[in-house]
Amino acid sequence: LPQFNGLPAGVKFLVDLREELRSFMADDPDLNGLERDLRSLLLTWFDVDFLELKQISWDSAPGALLEKLVQYEAVHAIRDWQDLKNRLESDRRCFAYFHPRMPHEPLIFVEVALVNGLAGNVAKLLDKDASGQDPDTADTAIFYSISSAQAGLAGISFGNFLIKRVVDSLSSEFKQLRTFSTLSPIPGFRAWLTKQLADGEAAYLTKGDLKTLAEQGKRMGREDHRLLAFLSRTDWAEDAELARALSDPLLRMAAHYLINVKHPRGTALDSVAHFHLTNGSRVERLNWMADPSPKGLEQSAGMMVNYLYDLSEIDDNHEAYTSDGTVRASAQARAMAKG
Repeated sequence: LPQFNGLPAGVKFLVDLREELRSFMADDPDLNGLERDLRSLLLTWFDVDFLELKQISWDSAPGALLEKLVQYEAVHAIRDWQDLKNRLESDRRCFAYFHPRMPHEPLIFVEVALVNGLAGNVAKLLDKDASGQDPDTADTAIFYSISSAQAGLAGISFGNFLIKRVVDSLSSEFKQLRTFSTLSPIPGFRAWLTKQLADGEAAYLTKGDLKTLAEQGKRMGREDHRLLAFLSRTDWAEDAELARALSDPLLRMAAHYLINVKHPRGTALDSVAHFHLTNGSRVERLNWMADPSPKGLEQSAGMMVNYLYDLSEIDDNHEAYTSDGTVRASAQARAMAKG
């Protein structure tokens, strides 16, 4: 296997080979040994010290690379070329890690919007018809999409190093930036919520919540006024009064999910939360109807979260989380989780 490193496309071949192997392993456990050998080798070859951080721009990036951004975008699908161009405008930045033996293949990339204040709605952030921000007057960098581009490198993490490098690059280019934050999905929330509420909602809802839901059921002529029954409707978010009625309990449970709900191994249950908390961020703010797309409603009832990267706290937050699973959060988010 190490001899593939000497072939022009050998490293990419092994990355793709591991992706295929992982898809077969459940049916053929005899492949586990080969997969372990490949992972060990790739861990060595893809050490972060060997990687190069590059900014991708509309004017300088080759068309083939731009097409790969469209192909690999995993958080907010790129609809067309105009959408991609908007994400690479002067008030946006896109950075990617590359390996010298795979110079035309991004390994992971992050998309950043330069704005004023925390962004709380991804549709507005990605609106290609919105007027652009003067990047020299922006005070906040919003990381709104981080996509791993090579499935064959699953379990080989360099996303944490990417964020730190990008923060350094942005701080150097724009001295006025004061805030570095994400606008992130909560991909595991709806699945967790459904499981928790399936056996009864009284343990998670206040008397006020139950009364409000009963009033909404009466208004709509529905006998079943459980929270899960309302969420099962595909059009619930389009009913403004119903959406307002659901906002308080859902925001409260989402905050509880992000801050208090843990995996058996002691880490955050939500995969995106685990990624950012490991990197030293804190849970800053929950945003209602931040992503009302079908995907956003299915994953998290339309909510998104800002993870704040306070440069003076990153190391302490990282240590607290990785040592004993402590999730740092703003006073607002923590109060919401307790409510």
